[in-house]
Amino acid sequence: MDLDDIFPDTKSAGGPSLGEDISALSLVELDERITALREEISRVEAEIASRKAHMSAAEEAFKS
Repeated sequence: MDLDDIFPDTKSAGGPSLGEDISALSLVELDERITALREEISRVEAEIASRKAHMSAAEEAFKS
């Protein structure tokens, strides 16, 4: 078994990559890229909120 089977490369998920050349993309492709990036921002913000909630709950549980 290859390590790539165990730990797949998350960068090759097919989504937009930060910093890549976008000059050849059409308007439709640029709009799709913005939509994908906004969805990713929302997903990351939700994860941050979840982790903050867990941290707050843990801090409350261990307060003396």
